[in-house]
Amino acid sequence: MNDYEAIHALKARYFRLMDTKDWAGFRELFCDDVVIDVSGSGGEVITGADEFLAFLTPRIGDAITIHQGHTPEIELLSATEATGIWAMEDRLTFPDGTRLHGFGHYHETYTKTDGRWRIRSQRLTRLHMDVTPAPDNPPFGATE
Repeated sequence: MNDYEAIHALKARYFRLMDTKDWAGFRELFCDDVVIDVSGSGGEVITGADEFLAFLTPRIGDAITIHQGHTPEIELLSATEATGIWAMEDRLTFPDGTRLHGFGHYHETYTKTDGRWRIRSQRLTRLHMDVTPAPDNPPFGATE
């Protein structure tokens, strides 16, 4: 597998492992000292893979999530460094019924260590978000 394919596979695992809530597998995708910037969608800047998981899992761990990435722009800077921008779309349904449908981009850097590409940094920018508040009435067929 060449480096472009390996980075594509890394990002594919990112989306699959997040949506299936495989947090142990998800953690392995990041450098230990990763910097994650989700301030563009109401979050903050987090340093450290374990700190990122501690931030992320209580926010989306109980939600149904669907993340898709498209049209990657990957640039190999060296044998061990690369950058990428991915168009993204996500849908999240939270336990209270609130729904989010968003569009934007992941801006990432990658490092290859021990023969594996990992995410070194990530910044999520949003172009648009549709948020549907939780319904006032329980869904049809639900009991109180």
